[in-house]
Parts: sequence; structure tokens; C-alpha cells
Amino acid sequence: MTAERAKPNLRLVAPPVMLPRDRWRAGEVAFWLVPLAAIPLLPGYLVLGSQILITALFALSLDLILGHARIVSLGHAAFFGVGAYTAGLLAVHGWGEPLTGLFAGGALAAVVGLLVSWLVVRGQVLVQLMVTLGIGLVLYEVASEAAFVTGGVDGLDGVTMGKLFGVFELGIDGSTAYLYSLVVLFLIFVLLRRLVNSPFGLGLRGLREGPRRMPAIGVSVRHLQVVTFTLAAGVAGVAGALLTQTTQFVGLDVLGLQRSAELLIMLVLGGVGRLYGALVGVAVFMVAQDVFSRYSPAYWQLWIGLPLVVLVLFTRGGIVGGLASLGAHLRRRAA
Repeated sequence: MTAERAKPNLRLVAPPVMLPRDRWRAGEVAFWLVPLAAIPLLPGYLVLGSQILITALFALSLDLILGHARIVSLGHAAFFGVGAYTAGLLAVHGWGEPLTGLFAGGALAAVVGLLVSWLVVRGQVLVQLMVTLGIGLVLYEVASEAAFVTGGVDGLDGVTMGKLFGVFELGIDGSTAYLYSLVVLFLIFVLLRRLVNSPFGLGLRGLREGPRRMPAIGVSVRHLQVVTFTLAAGVAGVAGALLTQTTQFVGLDVLGLQRSAELLIMLVLGGVGRLYGALVGVAVFMVAQDVFSRYSPAYWQLWIGLPLVVLVLFTRGGIVGGLASLGAHLRRRAA
């Protein structure tokens, strides 16, 4: 009896919670080599490439709140516009240093996101849609009416950017802007990837899969959502500032509803809740838009809309989710 009592009751020992693997795979490395290879192979498309990279960064911010924090937004362009106008106004008034303008745009957008988040997280899906949409429309009208500051419908011109690190000029050839956008996107992607695979990321996973159970283990759902929403707003602000610096112009459309709606379409196309889904969805949508608008300027939306409907109906998780399911199926067949 003494020997039996000395044995530990292994059934009462809970298995350790394992963090997601954070090791880079060969496919991920190959994925990031593709935009690098575009520099010598497609020099005439670097301007389009920088637009794709900036929009992909913007889509990452939306994926953070929609795919991980379960917050639906139709006015995410508001934070993109705040970052864009911040960098633009700094440059117009003589402060054209790119890195500090990038930081200022992200910081101010994060502050606005923090203030808005307390309204967003208090409601359900319909309330979130209406609040984010309302904030976006309000900022759009404010920017439109304050033409003496923002330029109104004519846009903010006179944006003159300084040299990057005092050496590299953001010229019209697009090569420096492309590399600049790629480096910023990669660094922020690495940070978000690490965040998703951290203990905080486990909290987001629990929030995504069982939000009603999270308070039972002492986790504040609102706190997680507020932090994630603020971070996503800051990333969106960095993307907006990056657009201003590479184009040296700020148009009123950076705050428009159409930008938010198109971004949502791109994210669904690539796969919600998957960081690479945001990148793939943006690249596929914008390349298809460029190709179809050349051959069919009047009906390019039709040729994009039909495959999108088919993809949503017959695949789960967008393009990235469909490829993951196909790969798992092939591995099972091979086994």
C-alpha cells in the first residue's frame, strides 16, 4: 500500500501548453525570395510592386483584428488615412525625413485606434460595423472640409521627402521605394508572426475559438481586443505613411470606404486568420486588376468577381487555406 501511495497520479498532471512552432520553413523563405527576384526580373513593374507591398501591409493590420481578435471593421481605412496625412503634413511643413515620418504616422494612428477601440469592443458584430464605418465617414468628411490643411478633394500636394538614411533618394524609378516598402513589410511581418506565435497569440487563438470560455480562465476579452485593435491601427498608419512617402501625394481616397471594402475582399480572397493570406490575397487581386483592366477596362470587376464567388463557395480559408488543404490531402494520399 505504501508503494502504491508513493506513485504519482499521472492522470491528474495536465499536459503542458505548447506554443506554436516559430521556426521558419523552406516554403516561407522561398516566398520572401520572390519579391527580391522581382527587382532584376521585372524592373518595369516596381512601382506596381511597391503599391502591392504597401497594401499587403495594410491587409496584415486588418487580418490582425478580423482574423485573430474577431473584430469586424468597415472603416479600417480611417487609420490608414491618419498615417498618410500625418506623414504628408510633416513633409509639407519641412520635416521630410522618412523614418521619423513613418513612426509618427503609425504612432498617431495607434492613438486614434486606442480611443476608438473602447467603443468598438463593447458591441457585437453589427455595432462594430456601424462604429468603424461611422468613424471612417467622419474622418473622411473632416478631411474633405478642412481643405486649408488637407487640400480637400484636390489632395495634399507639395509633399517632398528627404533621402532615406541621408543617402537613398525616393526617385521616380521606384527601385528605392520598392526596397524600402519591402523591408518595412518584412520587419513588421516578422513582429506580427512572432506575436501570433507567442503566449499573447495563444490568447488570441482562444478568443477566436472560444470567446465565452476566456473569462472563465481569468482572461479579459476586452483587454485583448483593445490591445490588438490599437496595434492593428498603428500598422495601418505605418502603411498609410509609407504610401505618402513613396508617392509624395495624399489623396482624399486614403480615407474612403472603397479602400476598406477592397481590402476586405483581398483578405477574404487570400484567407482570413492567416498572415500569409493577407499577402497572397493582395498580390493576386492587384495583379489580376492590373491585367484585366488593360484587356477589358469596362468589365475587369466582372472577371475578378466571378472567381472570387467560386473561391468563397467551394474553398475554406481562401487561397492559402485551399492550398493547405490540398497539400494535406496529397500527404495523406502519399502516406
